[in-house]
Amino acid sequence: MLEIFVIAYCLYFIVNIYTSFMQVGFVSKAKNMPAIILEDSKYLEAGNYSIEKEKVSILSTFYDFVIFMLWIGFGLKFLDSLIVVDQGWLKAILFIDAFIIINWILSLPFDLYTTFKLDKKYGFSNMTPALYIKDTIKSGILFLVFGSLIIAGIALIIENLPLWWIWGFVFIFAVIILINMIYPLVRDKMFDKFELLKDKELESKIEKLLDEVGFKSSGVFSVDASKRDNRLNAYFGGLGSTKRVVLFDTLIQKLTHNELLAVLGHELGHFKNGDILKNIGIMGIVMFIFFAIFGNLNDELFLGLSLNNEPYAIIAVFLLFSPILSFFLMPLVSLISRHNEYAADEFGSNLQSKDDLVNALLKLANENKSFPLSHPLYVFFYYSHPPLVERFKELGYDVYKVNNAKEAMKDDFKIDE
Repeated sequence: MLEIFVIAYCLYFIVNIYTSFMQVGFVSKAKNMPAIILEDSKYLEAGNYSIEKEKVSILSTFYDFVIFMLWIGFGLKFLDSLIVVDQGWLKAILFIDAFIIINWILSLPFDLYTTFKLDKKYGFSNMTPALYIKDTIKSGILFLVFGSLIIAGIALIIENLPLWWIWGFVFIFAVIILINMIYPLVRDKMFDKFELLKDKELESKIEKLLDEVGFKSSGVFSVDASKRDNRLNAYFGGLGSTKRVVLFDTLIQKLTHNELLAVLGHELGHFKNGDILKNIGIMGIVMFIFFAIFGNLNDELFLGLSLNNEPYAIIAVFLLFSPILSFFLMPLVSLISRHNEYAADEFGSNLQSKDDLVNALLKLANENKSFPLSHPLYVFFYYSHPPLVERFKELGYDVYKVNNAKEAMKDDFKIDE
């Protein structure tokens, strides 16, 4: 049984590495072609950033592969020998907390490099060591308190209920819904500074837009995202009475009122098309599959790992092997997501105007240094949003800025009409 999971992980590793190398080669060639969508200087910079980020991802994938082999080779067994506790729920908390903390420590070099080296090099990160440490402490406290409670809940369900995986799924699904409801409030109190919009004219326009589509929210807020990062973004957070519209301060600074409304119009398209409920449903189906698989493993797998078939081991196996299943399920989920993004673009352009949405996307792409082209295989596995080229095509925007650029792209990258 363990052999099957190891083979699956090796396949996952090979596909991961292969697609990353394909992406690096594709972007290396594409960035030297005439610029499309982005300004010339931003186009080259975005290409370089995409390549460097992917190279870090390749190193991280190799590193994770080694860590995975160490865990299944002796790591889990060694950790089990250190934690000798009779109560199943308590051992689950101690074992899983230790497992997650060790993995976090091992991944820290890549996180630090990305935050303080790569993202600063390309003008994204404003993170300071003090803020990083502060955020880490707060996140750690939240994990140790709420994460431990969730682990204890799952462990008790495993120990005491028949067909525990069904009830475990119900429990975790309910927890995720609850987290989505309270997340904006927690984020507000512990991490970011949310403020009601100071631009009352913009606030009035947004509220009018929300009323037009019947979206009820608890308010329109700006958030001081620039203290950590210069990227532009906006989102609808929360569920039920906690729903709120959140605009990054960087977005407010860079976009006009009409462009902001077009971006929000896109997000409202997801609401109007029922994508929020669809996504919850898809997430539920994926989670149910996970629980059905990991809730019916036989003792052979645990014997292969030198563990007992107990709550702590079941949860650890779930955490260790679930990325494999996620990776091979995500192409289908992403395909649905890309379809929804096209529909949201259409709704947003009709609600505000196509020109406003195009101009907003142009600014977002330039400021966020989003390279507009990707290898088709990379898109298949990783893109929950359509590539920028395809989004602009759907909006009727000619992305090719110079003569003969389109033909060159077609010949080199097989882009169809």
